[in-house]
Amino acid sequence: MDQKKICPRFERALKILNHSWNTLLIYQLLEGSQRYSTIKKQMGISSRVLTERLKELEIENIVKRTVIPSTPVVIEYELTEKGYALAPVLKAIEKWSSTWVDIVE
Repeated sequence: MDQKKICPRFERALKILNHSWNTLLIYQLLEGSQRYSTIKKQMGISSRVLTERLKELEIENIVKRTVIPSTPVVIEYELTEKGYALAPVLKAIEKWSSTWVDIVE
């Protein structure tokens, strides 16, 4: 039987999205630009992990970091065009999960 070879780009995309918290972080930012503290509070994620994931997504050009010079300095995060391109994918997963996924406690 021929085994289908997985496209390297598809495999890399899955690695980015499967990294702990990344997909939920992108989903959170679909609402628009948010401050670090808001993201942290909404997601219940540790500061260390949130910082790591935001930097990782920034390197991948999925998230953009904006420093607003004020006192104190304000830092906001938002999705780039590349990040927003994931919206239909995440909305499809959201729709699928509402039909097919049971919450197990």
